[in-house]
Amino acid sequence: MDKKSKQKFFKRNGGLLLQHHISSTRGSAPQTKLFVREDLKKATDNFNENRILGKGGLGTVYKGMLSDGSVIAVKKSNIVDKNQVDQFINEVFILSQISHRHIVKLLGCCLETEVPLLVYEYISNGTLYHHLHDEPNISTISWENRLRIAVEVAGALSYLHSCVTTAIFHRDIKSSNILLDENYRAVVSDFGLSRSVPIDKTHLTTLVGGTFGYLDPEYFRSGQLNDKSDVYAFGVVLAELLTGQQAVSSKTDVGLVLCFRSAIKENSLFQILEKRIATEGPEEEILAVAKLAKRCLKLTARKRPCMKEVAAELDGLTSIKEHKICKQTSRDTCCSTSERSFCCTNETLGEDDEDI
Repeated sequence: MDKKSKQKFFKRNGGLLLQHHISSTRGSAPQTKLFVREDLKKATDNFNENRILGKGGLGTVYKGMLSDGSVIAVKKSNIVDKNQVDQFINEVFILSQISHRHIVKLLGCCLETEVPLLVYEYISNGTLYHHLHDEPNISTISWENRLRIAVEVAGALSYLHSCVTTAIFHRDIKSSNILLDENYRAVVSDFGLSRSVPIDKTHLTTLVGGTFGYLDPEYFRSGQLNDKSDVYAFGVVLAELLTGQQAVSSKTDVGLVLCFRSAIKENSLFQILEKRIATEGPEEEILAVAKLAKRCLKLTARKRPCMKEVAAELDGLTSIKEHKICKQTSRDTCCSTSERSFCCTNETLGEDDEDI
């Protein structure tokens, strides 16, 4: 490919916009590496079908190996489309600002090709969706690992919402966007729909984006995006971890959220739990996670906890588990206020207001 063609593609694929982002944040964010087209073609065996790790609405992800032996994942856009190019550049910009153990690491990009290419660290064990819903992996994740995955994803989202200079709303949290490594460490991925939100703004008015089954109903109605939209989607993921059911399934007319809400309201949670979880998970821990999921799935956004609260509660639950404390039976003396919601699980799950 000649130099003129590469320059043309670079411009069409948002290279000038990316350069503007980089120059505007110079010194405050890591520099984005620009990969050479030939290196990525060689790394992926010319984007061989045998190297495909997964396909999505925006692109196809290939496994590759660079000349230095490092393994990478290369995301190739499906088509040349301005909206998709904008989303790719948005993902580069978002991920170039952040560094977190449970958020996928962007290594760089290549914009001198017909469609843009993004280069990530390689996460070896597929998606959470794959392990929860695809044969023969169903029921292979232990309760211990599921609880830890929930803690790790909540921590990553809390970081995005509260710990970066400009808050970031993911907008597409779902089990297929949570990657797992060989130790089942969770890594949040796919930031194409994400939005940065100035600290003085409580919400953004946007075209509704996300995935059916995980989409915050209040955001869907109003178009006003806020941090509680990610909280709702995380609540769906918690329900998936508990039940092993898909957010939306062709096997049933009722989505997971409605099924989960009904079970909570009727105090029949243990009837819809995945069999392994019902037999393996300690009852008090299952109830604690279910109660948290219930709060995350409130129809009214202001009634949901923020991700910082969610992460703290899950951390508290694992802390109780690790230290084997709170064995007293008295509700008033069994634990500190912050821990009490996990320890005192004799109350029913469906006793509060209709907005569950």
